[in-house]
Amino acid sequence: MTLNGKHALVTGGGTGIGLAIARALEAGGAHVTITGRRQEVLEEAVSGNMTALTMDVRDEADVAAKIGAAVDKNGPIQICVPNAGIAEGKALHKTTMDFWRNMMATNLDGVFLTIRESLTSMRQTDWGRVIVISSVAGLKGLKGAPCYSATKHGVIGLTRGLSEDYLGTPYTFNAICPAYVDTPIIAQNTDSIAQRTGMSEADAKQVMVGMNRHNRLIAPEEIAAAALWLVRPGSESVNGQAIEIAGGQM
Repeated sequence: MTLNGKHALVTGGGTGIGLAIARALEAGGAHVTITGRRQEVLEEAVSGNMTALTMDVRDEADVAAKIGAAVDKNGPIQICVPNAGIAEGKALHKTTMDFWRNMMATNLDGVFLTIRESLTSMRQTDWGRVIVISSVAGLKGLKGAPCYSATKHGVIGLTRGLSEDYLGTPYTFNAICPAYVDTPIIAQNTDSIAQRTGMSEADAKQVMVGMNRHNRLIAPEEIAAAALWLVRPGSESVNGQAIEIAGGQM
C-alpha cells in the first residue's frame, strides 16, 4: 500500500520528531501539511509533496482556520499526527499559573483541537489514522516535570477514549511514547540541567541518555518508522494503544 492520495497533517512538523514523521509519510506517497509557529523554520523543512502553514495549536480559532484551509487545498485529512509540544521541567512549588496554563494549552489543548478539527473531514472518508506523540512521561511520572507528565498522561487518556468512541469504524487512534529522542529539545534541556545543577554539559546530557534503557538517544527516524507502521496494512487492529519506544522496559 502506498499513501498516494492521502493527506497527512503533522503539527510541530518543522523540526525533530515531527519533521522525521512528515518526511516518512511524504516518502510513502502522502501529501503532508506541516504546521508550526515559525514560518522560517517551516519553509526550510518543506520539500517534495509538502505544504507549510503557520499555526498556533493553543489558539482555537487559528487551528480551525488553518486546518480548514489545508483541507480546502489538499483534501480531507486522513492521517493526523498531533506532535507539537513543549518539554520543560519545573518543581511544582516553583510552578506559576502562567507556566501551567501554557504547558496545558500547548501539550493537551493543542492535541484536542488538532484532532477535533481533523476529524471533521476525516469522518467523511472511509479510512483514517490518528497518531498522537506522547512520551514515556505519559506512562510514568517524570521526576522534576510534574506538569509535563500531567499533559502527556492526558493525551493518552484522550487517545484511548477516542479509540473506544470509534470502535468498529475505519479510524484508529494510538499514541507513541518515546523516551529521550535526539532533537533540539535535548540541547535545550542540557543547558537547563547544567544551569540548575552546576553540571558540565556533557554530564547533563548523560543524565538524559542514561534514562534510556539502551543508554543512547533515540533517533527521530525510529519514531517515524513506528508512525509509518501504524498507517500501513496489518496495523488495523492496533487501536487505543500507548506504544513505548524507550530502548527497553521502563
